[in-house]
Amino acid sequence: MKEQWRFISSGPQDPAYNMAADEAILIAHSEGKVPPTVRFYGWDPATLSIGYFQKAMEEIDFEQLKAEGLGFVRRPTGGRAVLHDKELTYSIIVAESYPGIPRGVTEAYRVLSEGLLAGFRNLGLDAQMVQLASEEDKTKYASMGSAACFDSPSWYELVVEGRKIAGSAQTRQKQVVLQHGSILLDMDTDQLFRVLKFKNERIQARLKQQFVHKAVAINDLCRQLQRDTVQMDEAEQAFRIGMAEGLDVELVEGELTDYEQSLVQQLIDEKYANESWNLRR
Repeated sequence: MKEQWRFISSGPQDPAYNMAADEAILIAHSEGKVPPTVRFYGWDPATLSIGYFQKAMEEIDFEQLKAEGLGFVRRPTGGRAVLHDKELTYSIIVAESYPGIPRGVTEAYRVLSEGLLAGFRNLGLDAQMVQLASEEDKTKYASMGSAACFDSPSWYELVVEGRKIAGSAQTRQKQVVLQHGSILLDMDTDQLFRVLKFKNERIQARLKQQFVHKAVAINDLCRQLQRDTVQMDEAEQAFRIGMAEGLDVELVEGELTDYEQSLVQQLIDEKYANESWNLRR
């Protein structure tokens, strides 16, 4: 009999709620109050999130962000800026001690991303897990050095036809792994690059062009393959099945407990809706 994990579909939520919910589940799981959890969610409004270590004031054009009506939040995980809009966002929360979870971050990423790989294949896309082992690989997928995520694969990355198709980040706190990331249905590259800061327009144009060649959204691929585009409910179904396959578990539908909801509100107030957190660097 397969292990049972909780599955939560939160739907579109505001940015502070989304990050608070992921951390609340991590805390509750670390205390043994809830099982390992896979959560799917969206963003309302569309939001720019930045990684834990990014320097917000140096890298983000906040006037433009406001003009475009975008939300903003700092993630508890690393990585670079992501524009969350037409996407399915996922999170996986599981204890480091869970059988089969590697101690190393990159190996754990590989294991937890098997569900993503299965999800893309359920949609009929020939996704591959790329391991950057050689100097040639590192050069081929070298980072462009922009503040944007999706510009290059990391040590293990999901790609289709050499282009990055999912961006994920991970943190470990309280002996629990939190991995979350974006499954892009469509991507507005122009908008993303409008809200990032660059030294000059020439550098912005060059990095944007490189970005387009290195990253791709699901429906861009579908159009190139002359296939019907993927709708959100179709993506959620494909990846829910894929997560269960990849993690070799049964996903049982559930919701946040009252305890988790109280943690969410506390984390929103103290952290994710607070400028002292979002602009801390």
